[in-house]
Amino acid sequence: MTWKIIKRDLASHVVLIVLVALSLFPFYYMLATSLKSNPQFFSNSLGISFPFDWGNYAAAWAAVEPYVINSAVITLVSVVIIVVTTSITAYAFARLRFRGKGFLYMAMVALMMIPGALTLIPLFLEIEKFGLLNHRFGLVLVYAAGGQAFTIFVLRQMMANLPEELFESARMDGCSEFKAFLYIALPLTKATIGTLAIMNVMGIWSDYILPLLVLTSPNKMTLTVGLVQFQGEFLANTSYGPMFAGYTIASIPILIMFLLTMRMFMQGITAGAVKF
Repeated sequence: MTWKIIKRDLASHVVLIVLVALSLFPFYYMLATSLKSNPQFFSNSLGISFPFDWGNYAAAWAAVEPYVINSAVITLVSVVIIVVTTSITAYAFARLRFRGKGFLYMAMVALMMIPGALTLIPLFLEIEKFGLLNHRFGLVLVYAAGGQAFTIFVLRQMMANLPEELFESARMDGCSEFKAFLYIALPLTKATIGTLAIMNVMGIWSDYILPLLVLTSPNKMTLTVGLVQFQGEFLANTSYGPMFAGYTIASIPILIMFLLTMRMFMQGITAGAVKF
């Protein structure tokens, strides 16, 4: 019996190790290549070569620095707007009573059923009509509007499940709706809000289509669009080390953010499984 358990566990562990190795190999290849000179890359494309060529990162940073700053500003402002507006709207849908609430909520939920590709042409025409083409603020507004439906849907479910007794007690003590939202609803749903903020950050940071659609000036491009131009420049010179160093720099902010907020992310993922 013990031998069967050992064999079963050994097989599952081997499978898991193989899957993890396959998942991590692209990251290893990116890091290893980012530290190689051209002769090292052509002589040993898969292995680690010494000495490390740290100059690749200096060359890559000089090329991608404006794109990183643009992406960071656009992502930060967009996510702050999304979090503030959706948390207030979700609270209104979950805890307040007003005429037309059900219709408005269902109309908002219906927006999630429309594929994003179908809205690209109307979105472009609308941005052009308002004179927001090639403006970073126009891209921020697009992201802020696009992140509303799903975020409100999830937050509304969480806030609707909060115990009504907490809000009744607060109102009896003279607490206003805004204070109930600020001191009761927000603290009890902060893990979910944090998780949704992380998801929006990852989606906005890695988006390629909308920045390509809205922004045309090279000095306003986001990281994903700029990396394509950056890749073309270094591929023309067969400089693989700086090119992969640029990819590494592009992934570092998201990796750091996820490592710092991993606990909150896991709490938000499991929050829906716990009843108050």
